[in-house]
Amino acid sequence: MRRAASQPLPPVEVPLGPHSGTLVRTILTSLEDSKAEDIVTIDLHGKTNIADAMIIASGRSNIHVGAIADRVIKAFKDTQHVAPRVEGLQNCDWVLIDAGDVIVHIFRPEVREFYNLEKMWGVDRPGERRAS
Repeated sequence: MRRAASQPLPPVEVPLGPHSGTLVRTILTSLEDSKAEDIVTIDLHGKTNIADAMIIASGRSNIHVGAIADRVIKAFKDTQHVAPRVEGLQNCDWVLIDAGDVIVHIFRPEVREFYNLEKMWGVDRPGERRAS
């Protein structure tokens, strides 16, 4: 079932420390420059100690997901952050980039809908609003 295109929700304001905040801005800029879609930032403070923030985005195809991931990884190198751990580049259905303080998930839309990470972390997916 395909949903009608909707306006993406603005990123959640994430109260991060100086290092994490800079890293999030770098990642968001890279995602926007590579035309990633439905970008969501989730504040993980108080929910887990694995990271400070999680960023989730979509690419239109496997090739687009791979290109987005490559651009994010390049942004790490260009800004001299520690090289992140990367999983999923072979198939590019779902690429996970673990930068320590920030975790980035880049999905094809169908895969993102199936795993629904936003719901697991208590956030609406782009285009969805919870009933109050």
